[in-house]
Amino acid sequence: MFDILSEPMLVALVGLFGGILLGLAARVGRFCTLGAIEDLYYGENPLRLQMWGIAIGVSVVGTFGLSLLGLLELDQTLYLARQWNPLASIFGGILFGYGMALAGNCGYGALARVGGGDLRSLMIVLTMGISAYVALGGPLSALRIWVFGGSNPTIEVPSFAHSAAHISGAGVELSGILIGVIIVMLTLISRNLRRSPSYIFWGAIAGIAIVSGWAGTQWVASNGYDATPVISHTFSAPIGETILYAMTSSGNTISFGSGSVVGVLLGAFIGCLIKGHFRWEACDDPRELRRQILGAALMGFGAVIAVGCSVGQGLSAFSVLSHSAPVTLLCIMIGAAIGLRQLILGFAPSV
Repeated sequence: MFDILSEPMLVALVGLFGGILLGLAARVGRFCTLGAIEDLYYGENPLRLQMWGIAIGVSVVGTFGLSLLGLLELDQTLYLARQWNPLASIFGGILFGYGMALAGNCGYGALARVGGGDLRSLMIVLTMGISAYVALGGPLSALRIWVFGGSNPTIEVPSFAHSAAHISGAGVELSGILIGVIIVMLTLISRNLRRSPSYIFWGAIAGIAIVSGWAGTQWVASNGYDATPVISHTFSAPIGETILYAMTSSGNTISFGSGSVVGVLLGAFIGCLIKGHFRWEACDDPRELRRQILGAALMGFGAVIAVGCSVGQGLSAFSVLSHSAPVTLLCIMIGAAIGLRQLILGFAPSV
Protein backbone atom coordinates (compact mmCIF):
# COMPACT_ATOMS: atom_id res chain seq x y z
CA MET A 1 0.00 0.00 0.00
CA PHE A 2 2.78 2.44 0.95
CA ASP A 3 4.50 1.66 -2.37
CA ILE A 4 1.48 2.99 -4.25
CA LEU A 5 0.29 5.86 -2.07
CA SER A 6 2.19 8.17 0.26
CA GLU A 7 1.25 8.29 3.93
CA PRO A 8 -0.26 11.81 3.69
CA MET A 9 -2.36 10.64 0.74
CA LEU A 10 -3.55 7.58 2.67
CA VAL A 11 -4.69 9.60 5.68
CA ALA A 12 -6.33 12.11 3.33
CA LEU A 13 -8.30 9.25 1.75
CA VAL A 14 -9.34 8.11 5.23
CA GLY A 15 -10.55 11.64 5.91
CA LEU A 16 -12.29 11.74 2.54
CA PHE A 17 -14.22 8.54 3.30
CA GLY A 18 -15.47 9.73 6.67
CA GLY A 19 -16.15 13.20 5.32
CA ILE A 20 -18.39 11.79 2.60
CA LEU A 21 -20.38 9.93 5.25
CA LEU A 22 -20.75 13.12 7.29
CA GLY A 23 -21.74 15.12 4.20
CA LEU A 24 -24.43 12.58 3.35
CA ALA A 25 -25.65 12.60 6.96
CA ALA A 26 -25.98 16.39 6.82
CA ARG A 27 -27.84 16.65 3.51
CA VAL A 28 -29.84 13.41 3.44
CA GLY A 29 -30.24 12.77 7.17
CA ARG A 30 -30.46 16.45 8.27
CA PHE A 31 -27.71 15.89 10.84
CA CYS A 32 -26.94 19.44 11.98
CA THR A 33 -25.65 21.01 15.19
CA LEU A 34 -27.48 24.34 15.13
CA GLY A 35 -30.61 22.78 13.63
CA ALA A 36 -30.77 20.33 16.53
CA ILE A 37 -30.42 23.14 19.06
CA GLU A 38 -33.04 25.30 17.32
CA ASP A 39 -35.48 22.39 17.15
CA LEU A 40 -35.04 21.77 20.87
CA TYR A 41 -35.23 25.37 22.07
CA TYR A 42 -37.90 26.78 19.77
CA GLY A 43 -39.63 23.82 18.13
CA GLU A 44 -39.75 21.62 21.24
CA ASN A 45 -38.65 18.76 19.02
CA PRO A 46 -35.66 16.80 20.40
CA LEU A 47 -35.36 14.34 17.49
CA ARG A 48 -32.35 15.90 15.82
CA LEU A 49 -30.59 16.32 19.16
CA GLN A 50 -31.30 12.65 19.86
CA MET A 51 -29.48 11.86 16.61
CA TRP A 52 -26.41 13.23 18.38
CA GLY A 53 -27.04 10.78 21.22
CA ILE A 54 -27.01 7.92 18.72
CA ALA A 55 -23.91 9.29 16.97
CA ILE A 56 -22.05 9.74 20.27
CA GLY A 57 -23.02 6.29 21.56
CA VAL A 58 -22.06 4.53 18.33
CA SER A 59 -18.75 6.40 18.13
CA VAL A 60 -17.92 5.50 21.76
CA VAL A 61 -18.72 1.80 21.25
CA GLY A 62 -16.78 1.71 17.99
CA THR A 63 -13.77 3.59 19.32
CA PHE A 64 -13.35 1.49 22.45
CA GLY A 65 -14.10 -1.61 20.37
CA LEU A 66 -11.12 -0.71 18.20
CA SER A 67 -8.98 -0.39 21.31
CA LEU A 68 -10.20 -3.75 22.61
CA LEU A 69 -9.17 -5.36 19.31
CA GLY A 70 -5.75 -3.72 19.45
CA LEU A 71 -6.53 -1.45 16.50
CA LEU A 72 -6.33 1.86 18.38
CA GLU A 73 -4.02 3.17 21.08
CA LEU A 74 -6.25 5.49 23.06
CA ASP A 75 -3.39 7.40 24.67
CA GLN A 76 -2.18 8.44 21.21
CA THR A 77 -5.45 10.10 20.26
CA LEU A 78 -5.50 13.90 20.10
CA TYR A 79 -7.87 14.46 23.01
CA LEU A 80 -6.26 12.06 25.50
CA ALA A 81 -2.65 12.93 24.66
CA ARG A 82 -2.87 16.54 25.85
CA GLN A 83 -3.68 18.45 29.01
CA TRP A 84 -7.23 19.63 29.52
CA ASN A 85 -7.90 23.21 30.52
CA PRO A 86 -11.54 23.48 31.70
CA LEU A 87 -11.46 27.28 31.33
CA ALA A 88 -10.55 26.92 27.64
CA SER A 89 -13.40 24.46 27.10
CA ILE A 90 -15.90 26.78 28.76
CA PHE A 91 -14.79 30.04 27.13
CA GLY A 92 -14.07 28.50 23.72
CA GLY A 93 -17.30 26.52 23.72
CA ILE A 94 -19.49 29.51 24.54
CA LEU A 95 -17.66 31.68 21.99
CA PHE A 96 -18.05 29.00 19.32
CA GLY A 97 -21.74 28.45 20.09
CA TYR A 98 -22.51 32.17 20.02
CA GLY A 99 -20.64 32.55 16.72
CA MET A 100 -22.47 29.53 15.33
CA ALA A 101 -25.83 31.18 16.06
CA LEU A 102 -24.74 34.44 14.42
CA ALA A 103 -23.39 32.64 11.35
CA GLY A 104 -26.41 30.36 11.08
CA ASN A 105 -24.29 27.20 11.00
CA CYS A 106 -21.18 25.56 12.37
CA GLY A 107 -18.16 24.87 10.16
CA TYR A 108 -19.37 21.37 9.35
CA GLY A 109 -22.88 22.57 8.55
CA ALA A 110 -21.54 25.43 6.42
CA LEU A 111 -19.42 22.98 4.41
CA ALA A 112 -22.50 20.83 3.84
CA ARG A 113 -24.41 23.88 2.62
CA VAL A 114 -21.58 24.85 0.27
CA GLY A 115 -21.87 21.35 -1.19
CA GLY A 116 -25.52 22.18 -1.89
CA GLY A 117 -24.68 25.38 -3.77
CA ASP A 118 -25.01 27.93 -0.93
CA LEU A 119 -22.44 30.65 -1.67
CA ARG A 120 -23.31 32.47 1.56
CA SER A 121 -21.89 29.54 3.49
CA LEU A 122 -18.71 29.69 1.41
CA MET A 123 -17.95 33.02 3.05
CA ILE A 124 -18.55 31.43 6.46
CA VAL A 125 -16.16 28.58 5.62
CA LEU A 126 -13.40 30.88 4.37
CA THR A 127 -13.69 33.28 7.30
CA MET A 128 -13.76 30.50 9.88
CA GLY A 129 -10.74 28.76 8.36
CA ILE A 130 -8.68 31.95 8.28
CA SER A 131 -9.67 33.03 11.81
CA ALA A 132 -8.81 29.56 13.14
CA TYR A 133 -5.30 29.89 11.74
CA VAL A 134 -4.99 33.45 13.07
CA ALA A 135 -5.63 32.03 16.56
CA LEU A 136 -3.64 28.82 16.01
CA GLY A 137 -0.38 30.13 14.60
CA GLY A 138 -1.01 33.71 13.57
CA PRO A 139 -0.97 37.11 15.29
CA LEU A 140 -3.31 36.04 18.12
CA SER A 141 -1.62 32.73 18.89
CA ALA A 142 0.71 34.24 21.50
CA LEU A 143 -2.24 35.78 23.33
CA ARG A 144 -4.14 32.47 23.23
CA ILE A 145 -1.16 30.56 24.61
CA TRP A 146 -0.58 33.18 27.30
CA VAL A 147 -4.20 32.99 28.47
CA PHE A 148 -5.00 29.31 27.96
CA GLY A 149 -1.72 27.52 27.26
CA GLY A 150 1.46 26.69 29.13
CA SER A 151 0.78 25.52 32.68
CA ASN A 152 -2.81 24.50 32.05
CA PRO A 153 -4.54 22.54 34.81
CA THR A 154 -4.83 18.88 33.92
CA ILE A 155 -6.98 15.94 34.95
CA GLU A 156 -4.87 13.01 36.11
CA VAL A 157 -7.32 10.35 34.90
CA PRO A 158 -7.38 10.61 31.05
CA SER A 159 -11.06 9.85 30.39
CA PHE A 160 -14.40 8.87 31.86
CA ALA A 161 -13.68 5.27 30.80
CA HIS A 162 -10.51 5.28 32.90
CA SER A 163 -12.51 6.65 35.84
CA ALA A 164 -15.17 3.96 35.44
CA ALA A 165 -12.51 1.26 35.14
CA HIS A 166 -10.82 2.50 38.30
CA ILE A 167 -14.10 2.41 40.24
CA SER A 168 -15.45 -0.88 38.89
CA GLY A 169 -12.23 -2.80 38.43
CA ALA A 170 -13.19 -3.63 34.84
CA GLY A 171 -10.92 -2.88 31.87
CA VAL A 172 -10.85 0.55 30.26
CA GLU A 173 -12.13 -0.81 26.92
CA LEU A 174 -15.04 -2.72 28.44
CA SER A 175 -15.96 0.29 30.58
CA GLY A 176 -15.94 2.54 27.51
CA ILE A 177 -18.07 0.14 25.47
CA LEU A 178 -20.56 -0.15 28.34
CA ILE A 179 -20.81 3.65 28.60
CA GLY A 180 -21.43 3.86 24.84
CA VAL A 181 -24.14 1.21 25.01
CA ILE A 182 -25.81 3.04 27.90
CA ILE A 183 -25.78 6.30 25.89
CA VAL A 184 -27.48 4.56 22.94
CA MET A 185 -30.03 2.82 25.15
CA LEU A 186 -30.92 6.01 27.02
CA THR A 187 -31.35 7.82 23.70
CA LEU A 188 -33.59 5.05 22.36
CA ILE A 189 -35.96 5.44 25.31
CA SER A 190 -37.65 8.10 23.17
CA ARG A 191 -40.65 6.53 21.45
CA ASN A 192 -40.65 9.21 18.77
CA LEU A 193 -37.06 8.41 17.92
CA ARG A 194 -37.79 4.68 17.69
CA ARG A 195 -40.56 5.56 15.25
CA SER A 196 -38.07 7.50 13.10
CA PRO A 197 -35.53 4.93 11.88
CA SER A 198 -33.92 7.37 9.45
CA TYR A 199 -32.79 9.54 12.37
CA ILE A 200 -31.27 6.50 14.06
CA PHE A 201 -29.59 5.39 10.83
CA TRP A 202 -27.98 8.72 9.99
CA GLY A 203 -26.93 9.30 13.58
CA ALA A 204 -25.18 5.92 13.47
CA ILE A 205 -23.54 6.83 10.14
CA ALA A 206 -22.10 9.99 11.72
CA GLY A 207 -20.72 7.88 14.58
CA ILE A 208 -19.19 5.40 12.14
CA ALA A 209 -17.49 8.27 10.31
CA ILE A 210 -15.71 9.24 13.54
CA VAL A 211 -14.62 5.65 14.19
CA SER A 212 -13.28 5.35 10.64
CA GLY A 213 -11.02 8.35 11.27
CA TRP A 214 -9.46 6.79 14.37
CA ALA A 215 -9.07 3.39 12.70
CA GLY A 216 -7.52 4.72 9.50
CA THR A 217 -5.06 7.17 11.02
CA GLN A 218 -3.98 4.62 13.64
CA TRP A 219 -3.31 2.04 10.92
CA VAL A 220 -1.15 4.48 8.96
CA ALA A 221 0.66 5.62 12.13
CA SER A 222 1.38 1.99 13.13
CA ASN A 223 2.49 0.75 9.73
CA GLY A 224 4.08 3.82 8.17
CA TYR A 225 7.33 5.65 8.80
CA ASP A 226 6.11 9.22 9.27
CA ALA A 227 4.97 10.67 12.59
CA THR A 228 1.29 10.48 11.65
CA PRO A 229 -1.06 11.91 14.30
CA VAL A 230 -3.97 9.70 15.37
CA ILE A 231 -6.98 11.95 14.77
CA SER A 232 -10.57 12.01 13.66
CA HIS A 233 -12.93 14.62 12.24
CA THR A 234 -13.11 18.24 13.30
CA PHE A 235 -13.87 21.33 11.23
CA SER A 236 -11.98 24.37 12.43
CA ALA A 237 -8.23 24.29 11.77
CA PRO A 238 -8.68 21.67 8.99
CA ILE A 239 -10.63 24.24 6.98
CA GLY A 240 -7.63 26.57 7.29
CA GLU A 241 -5.33 23.67 6.34
CA THR A 242 -7.37 23.06 3.22
CA ILE A 243 -7.26 26.72 2.20
CA LEU A 244 -3.50 26.75 2.77
CA TYR A 245 -2.98 23.52 0.83
CA ALA A 246 -5.02 24.86 -2.09
CA MET A 247 -2.62 27.81 -2.29
CA THR A 248 0.68 26.02 -1.56
CA SER A 249 0.21 22.39 -2.62
CA SER A 250 3.52 22.33 -4.49
CA GLY A 251 5.40 22.96 -1.23
CA ASN A 252 2.95 21.41 1.19
CA THR A 253 1.46 17.98 1.93
CA ILE A 254 -2.18 16.97 1.98
CA SER A 255 -3.64 15.98 5.34
CA PHE A 256 -6.46 14.04 6.97
CA GLY A 257 -8.24 17.34 7.65
CA SER A 258 -8.12 18.39 4.00
CA GLY A 259 -9.51 15.03 2.92
CA SER A 260 -12.25 15.38 5.52
CA VAL A 261 -13.23 18.87 4.34
CA VAL A 262 -13.36 17.81 0.68
CA GLY A 263 -15.27 14.68 1.71
CA VAL A 264 -18.03 16.68 3.38
CA LEU A 265 -18.34 18.89 0.30
CA LEU A 266 -18.53 15.85 -1.96
CA GLY A 267 -20.91 13.92 0.29
CA ALA A 268 -23.19 16.94 0.62
CA PHE A 269 -23.18 17.44 -3.15
CA ILE A 270 -24.11 13.78 -3.71
CA GLY A 271 -26.79 14.05 -1.04
CA CYS A 272 -28.28 17.13 -2.69
CA LEU A 273 -28.41 15.33 -6.03
CA ILE A 274 -30.16 12.38 -4.36
CA LYS A 275 -32.74 14.65 -2.71
CA GLY A 276 -32.97 17.07 -5.63
CA HIS A 277 -32.09 20.01 -3.38
CA PHE A 278 -29.05 21.43 -5.16
CA ARG A 279 -29.44 25.10 -6.09
CA TRP A 280 -27.22 28.15 -6.19
CA GLU A 281 -27.92 30.68 -3.43
CA ALA A 282 -26.35 34.03 -2.63
CA CYS A 283 -26.70 36.64 0.09
CA ASP A 284 -28.72 39.71 -0.86
CA ASP A 285 -28.69 41.36 2.58
CA PRO A 286 -25.44 43.12 3.62
CA ARG A 287 -26.47 43.07 7.29
CA GLU A 288 -26.94 39.32 7.17
CA LEU A 289 -23.56 38.86 5.51
CA ARG A 290 -21.88 41.07 8.12
CA ARG A 291 -23.42 39.02 10.92
CA GLN A 292 -22.36 35.75 9.31
CA ILE A 293 -18.76 36.90 8.84
CA LEU A 294 -18.57 37.99 12.49
CA GLY A 295 -20.06 34.68 13.62
CA ALA A 296 -17.63 32.69 11.48
CA ALA A 297 -14.65 34.59 12.91
CA LEU A 298 -15.86 33.91 16.46
CA MET A 299 -16.30 30.23 15.62
CA GLY A 300 -12.75 29.97 14.34
CA PHE A 301 -11.32 31.56 17.50
CA GLY A 302 -13.60 29.57 19.80
CA ALA A 303 -12.85 26.23 18.18
CA VAL A 304 -9.07 26.70 18.49
CA ILE A 305 -9.37 27.75 22.13
CA ALA A 306 -11.63 24.78 22.94
CA VAL A 307 -9.49 22.39 20.83
CA GLY A 308 -12.36 21.41 18.59
CA CYS A 309 -15.68 22.47 17.13
CA SER A 310 -19.12 20.93 17.60
CA VAL A 311 -17.95 17.84 15.70
CA GLY A 312 -14.38 17.82 17.04
CA GLN A 313 -15.44 18.00 20.68
CA GLY A 314 -19.05 16.87 20.34
CA LEU A 315 -18.20 13.65 18.49
CA SER A 316 -14.47 12.95 18.13
CA ALA A 317 -13.51 13.93 21.70
CA PHE A 318 -16.69 12.33 23.02
CA SER A 319 -15.83 9.07 21.25
CA VAL A 320 -12.77 8.66 23.50
CA LEU A 321 -14.82 9.90 26.50
CA SER A 322 -12.52 12.87 27.03
CA HIS A 323 -13.38 15.06 30.02
CA SER A 324 -13.43 18.08 27.73
CA ALA A 325 -16.20 16.76 25.46
CA PRO A 326 -19.39 17.13 27.56
CA VAL A 327 -18.19 20.43 29.04
CA THR A 328 -17.43 21.93 25.64
CA LEU A 329 -20.60 20.59 24.02
CA LEU A 330 -22.76 21.96 26.84
CA CYS A 331 -21.05 25.35 26.56
CA ILE A 332 -21.57 25.34 22.77
CA MET A 333 -25.29 24.80 23.40
CA ILE A 334 -25.33 27.63 25.96
CA GLY A 335 -23.53 29.99 23.56
CA ALA A 336 -25.92 29.03 20.75
CA ALA A 337 -28.92 29.63 23.02
CA ILE A 338 -27.64 33.12 23.83
CA GLY A 339 -27.06 33.89 20.15
CA LEU A 340 -30.44 32.54 19.07
CA ARG A 341 -32.18 34.50 21.80
CA GLN A 342 -30.49 37.67 20.55
CA LEU A 343 -31.47 37.02 16.94
CA ILE A 344 -35.03 35.79 17.48
CA LEU A 345 -36.28 37.62 20.56
CA GLY A 346 -33.64 40.25 21.36
CA PHE A 347 -32.46 41.16 24.83
CA ALA A 348 -34.79 44.11 25.44
CA PRO A 349 -36.86 43.57 28.62
CA SER A 350 -40.53 42.84 28.01
CA VAL A 351 -42.95 45.56 29.10
